[in-house]
Amino acid sequence: MRIEIDFIGEKLLPKEAYYGIHSVRACENFPDNTQFSKEWYQAIGLVKQACYLTVKSYKKAVNEKYPSKAEVLNLPNDKILEALIQASIQVSQGAYFNQFIVPAIQGGAGTSINMNVNEIITNVALEILDCKKGDYATIDPIEQANIFQSTNDVIPTALKVAVMQLLNELEDSINQMRKPLEHLENKYRNSLRIGYTQMQQAVPSSFGNLFGSYNDALSRDWWRVSKAKERIKTVNLGGGATGTGIAIPRYFIMEVVTELKKLTGLPITQNENLTEATSNQDSLVEVHAILKAHAVTLEKMVNDFRLLSSDLMQQKELEIPARQTGSSIMPGKVNPVIPEFVVSAAHKIYSNDALITHLAAMGTLELNAYLPTLGHAFIESLKLLIACNHTLANNLLKGLIVNEQVAAKNLYQSPSVCTALLPVIGYHKATLLAKTMRENHCTIFKANELNPVIENQKLTQFMEPGMLLQKGFSVKDL
Repeated sequence: MRIEIDFIGEKLLPKEAYYGIHSVRACENFPDNTQFSKEWYQAIGLVKQACYLTVKSYKKAVNEKYPSKAEVLNLPNDKILEALIQASIQVSQGAYFNQFIVPAIQGGAGTSINMNVNEIITNVALEILDCKKGDYATIDPIEQANIFQSTNDVIPTALKVAVMQLLNELEDSINQMRKPLEHLENKYRNSLRIGYTQMQQAVPSSFGNLFGSYNDALSRDWWRVSKAKERIKTVNLGGGATGTGIAIPRYFIMEVVTELKKLTGLPITQNENLTEATSNQDSLVEVHAILKAHAVTLEKMVNDFRLLSSDLMQQKELEIPARQTGSSIMPGKVNPVIPEFVVSAAHKIYSNDALITHLAAMGTLELNAYLPTLGHAFIESLKLLIACNHTLANNLLKGLIVNEQVAAKNLYQSPSVCTALLPVIGYHKATLLAKTMRENHCTIFKANELNPVIENQKLTQFMEPGMLLQKGFSVKDL
């Protein structure tokens, strides 16, 4: 065991722990087991790396231009800086994540997050220098690991890095899901089916129209997501506690975001008003609304699939793949588990949207103290959407079965098909034909034999898929 001390008192810690006293106090104060996001943890490592690299270049610039001032600044020596850089690289790669013990739901605006990472980086750097963990006289978690930084600029900047990286992944996942959907749209472009309004039979349509409506909505989702990074690319790194840059070298303020941009390859820029960027989180509210819209598209689509493939449909026109046993007591039962997963995820995202909205509004004066919970919800929504898109592409859309013959048979036996005849026989005669179909449970062709309202040749012409699916009609069709 080892003893660590802060201004409150001392704590006994495991000798091999990379976390320190600040992390332990946080766990005692926030007794929750909600796991902090690994993506955010790794992004903090990237931000810390950018900070240390900027300190390194600043130190070099000072030594060249103002050598007599170098000692006054009390900057870390080169060995310590290199050790901090190497430790931050390891954190950015996900190493030592099991030593990040602070829960996702917490108080303190993210100070506990920042200190847990500072302690990990410090103790890893100490090991690199062949020193013992907890030897803070050599490297201090605040003096060195947190040099020229504040929780209030490091943690929100890291959140935006993690979000932008996940937005890239979400963008790709939408396109990957659209590929099998486009295949279905093209394959069944002219395959007839009954269209429904208010869950009642309406007018003739096609599976191409059905799949195309989902594909176009997802295309719109993709476009929104592809533009989302523009809404959150400005960060407050270098602004310090409230965006004023107090106690931070001007060189560091001007250069650190450029360093981070080089490390991440993301379109990150420094906000012109660092105080505003520290105070307000409305851009996250805006972007999460885009995620919510995508969740709405997915829920609408899977609910349709669930309905069309359900046992409530006596003759199934659509069948979704059987993915797992559906019951521990009912033999042979298969449930629509993929749609159910997507619906559940969508409603979690709607809940997160409300949470993010309310917590963003709870920001007070120069800071939002609820960023940890807000950020956790945001990343959760992104990961859920990515998971939904992957499982839809691989476990539902690729195995979807369209029963074309059943669908066409159902259409020609549906009174809704009579709508196609309105241009030639009018509403009242079409209604009479539909009534005959309903009373005799027969096709439109048989109904016209029983109660003739149109020449058979003309009826056959108007019942061709090309005529039923064309957009509007021309006088020459009549």
